[in-house]
Amino acid sequence: MNQETVSILDGSTFVVSDSNGDIEAQRDQPHGLFFKDTRHLSLWVLTLNGTRLDVLSTDTVEYYFAQFFCVPPSGTIYKNPTISVIRRRFVGDGFLEEVVVMNHDSSACEFELRVQADADFADLFEVKDALPKKGQHYREDRDGRLIFGYRREHFVRETILESSITPTKIEGRHASFQVALQPKSTWTVELQVKPVIGDVVHRPKYAAAGEDCAEPRPNLQYRLADWIHSAPGVNAYPDQIRELYLRCLLDLAALRFHPEILPDASVPAAGLPWFMALFGRDSLITSYQTLPFIPELSATTLQVLAEAQGKVIDDFREEEPGRILHELRFGEMTVFKERPHSPYYGTSDATPLFLVLLDEYERWTGDTALVRELEPAARAALNWIDEYGDRDRDGYVEYQRKTDTGLENQCWKDSWNSILFSDGTLAPTPCATCEIQGYVYDAKKRCARLARAIWGDATLAERLEREADALKTRFNRDFWIENRHFFALALDGKKRKVDSLTSNIGHLLWSGIVEDDKVAQIVGHLMGPKLFSGWGVRTMAEGEAGYNPIGYHNGTVWPHDNSIIAAGLWRSGYRKEACGIVSGIFVSSRFFRYRLPEVFAGYDRRKTGFPVQYPTASSPQAWAAGAPMLGMRILLGMEPKENLLTVDPFLPDWIGALSLLNVPGRWGRIDVVSEHKGAPSYIQLIDQVFEERRALFEPWST
Repeated sequence: MNQETVSILDGSTFVVSDSNGDIEAQRDQPHGLFFKDTRHLSLWVLTLNGTRLDVLSTDTVEYYFAQFFCVPPSGTIYKNPTISVIRRRFVGDGFLEEVVVMNHDSSACEFELRVQADADFADLFEVKDALPKKGQHYREDRDGRLIFGYRREHFVRETILESSITPTKIEGRHASFQVALQPKSTWTVELQVKPVIGDVVHRPKYAAAGEDCAEPRPNLQYRLADWIHSAPGVNAYPDQIRELYLRCLLDLAALRFHPEILPDASVPAAGLPWFMALFGRDSLITSYQTLPFIPELSATTLQVLAEAQGKVIDDFREEEPGRILHELRFGEMTVFKERPHSPYYGTSDATPLFLVLLDEYERWTGDTALVRELEPAARAALNWIDEYGDRDRDGYVEYQRKTDTGLENQCWKDSWNSILFSDGTLAPTPCATCEIQGYVYDAKKRCARLARAIWGDATLAERLEREADALKTRFNRDFWIENRHFFALALDGKKRKVDSLTSNIGHLLWSGIVEDDKVAQIVGHLMGPKLFSGWGVRTMAEGEAGYNPIGYHNGTVWPHDNSIIAAGLWRSGYRKEACGIVSGIFVSSRFFRYRLPEVFAGYDRRKTGFPVQYPTASSPQAWAAGAPMLGMRILLGMEPKENLLTVDPFLPDWIGALSLLNVPGRWGRIDVVSEHKGAPSYIQLIDQVFEERRALFEPWST
């Protein structure tokens, strides 16, 4: 997102504006008010006596609230403004804006406050691809309310603009207020923007109760404080680690929403602006990352995804019995089947990841009741792996899209050009990527434990263990590239090994599918200069023909990817290397104001001195916010074993102390305390960073 913009959000509702609060969205710009995948406000400009306002300061401390402190321009530095304007904006099921005008002069003043508004009702996919609209727009004045509407056959969307004070005049897209303001006094108007879907009018969540609604204005500050206080506390030196942790908690709170599949459950949306929806893979990985901190996210994510689990064969949506969904959307293009996302099931990793999370959740919480409740869903997912995931019965889960509007690649690197040979050519589908086989191995091992310990099915447990062991042997034979000493990225449609070096091999360590004699070689690649940038492991190694440090999946650094790789290194006994990756992600967050983006560029740390922003990265983004939490678990060596939490800390040199207070789990709540004796001060760490940057200027100084 552009640094000149201000974003606030609440679940799947968000507003992106200019720094003074105005909105003037271009067709391909994700600016405006979006509600359920549709832009309900594309124009929102406030003027005073026909002049736009200059912003002095902006406050976005709470994720759902922004304040803009503005003044009308005076035209010269020698004249101070006598009027100031505060715009207070709350988002949630629409938005509310309170406009406060203050007269600081000793004389009365008169002014016209004008709101210019419009709605293009663009589907989020239409914005992403700059597509034109196919329906008809209309505009009305209904009893002092300004109505913007859009109709395409049975698809109807409206936006209602109404105010606490009746406008002096409504004309076209404008609502005007003529005001006479006494000296040293204040005038206030409250503007509500209400999205309408069909016949349902959505009242802004923070609006005061009116005659038609007795519900009080919710106290979101209290709810946010409760969310933060329910999570473990963090004590750390340097204190910047706490800033990072708090930012992660706030971003995860902001991204929570209640899907219509199970309205009482709260799950994380994937990320702002393009992915403010339920994504199976993203929600599962985010839940895994945050289990020691917010275990309820895992419970609700499992319940929602089980409720939406595939039940029939539907090629357009790529639905199959037992398959876990990829994405759930509600916009116009979905309604008219121009995008198969209602829901869309085109992913092959979410199903085994669902089983991995189910087991990990029980290991942390001891919630056997949920595991018993979801046993049918787990069995259906296991059946999908064997009956539908393994399409050609070769023992591997592969994917190939069934619809032209579906995803070409259905692994976590799901861009069209992410699966490349070392010479840069595209791998044809059907495709079996390596990390999915690791997820399947882990899922079967974990479900064998659940079958034996909770479901009371020893026969299933023994079968799953045999299948997992056979998969491990077969995988290490078929995917290993002997002359390059790493696993193939994938087997393509012709069963050829896709031989580019990528970060996917780190996920194999996490799943445990790598045989012991190959682990050291994998670690060497992950921590070598071709993959490790100094900030993190690149998605593709420098030197591969397809490598691009600003290619979405072909050379960038993804925080979530690195957190999984670090977990794999820790599992394999490479504590120092795991610590190095977590450290790189922690330090890089400082350059993003502690809000890690979805992805950043893969340039070498020694060449740039700072992590370079990826141009269209989502921020905030759920699994990026979860990455530091999994990183803390790794640094503290936290692992549940029966009813105990075992701890084996290994801290980077620059971290003097790291403690988690009130860690929840089947043991109740306990504190985890770790100190690093002789750790350098944070000042020394900053000196080290400056020393790295100083090297960048050596050629100039000579």
